[in-house]
Amino acid sequence: MENAQNTGYQPEKKFSTGAISATVWKNAGTAKTGEEREYRTVSIQRRYTDKAGKWQTTSSMRINDLPKAALVITKAYEYLVLKNQDDVTLQDDVEDIVM
Repeated sequence: MENAQNTGYQPEKKFSTGAISATVWKNAGTAKTGEEREYRTVSIQRRYTDKAGKWQTTSSMRINDLPKAALVITKAYEYLVLKNQDDVTLQDDVEDIVM
């Protein structure tokens, strides 16, 4: 299965506070049954400037970054849970129409 971060796809949603961000990526893969599936992953990053003044990213967090990381992770989780509920409701609506 491929991860969208490695295939050049754009993020689906990004949550950030200060230098900390959580990015939701839409991915595609094949289930064991052979059917195509869509799933999502979340990456956490911290941006900083290096000694040369260039912007860099890392997945390492300092102790003071943890509250902000917790916040963006919570927002990403809320987004995914609410999106899943919307997708289930939409699917139920489609099934009602088809039947």
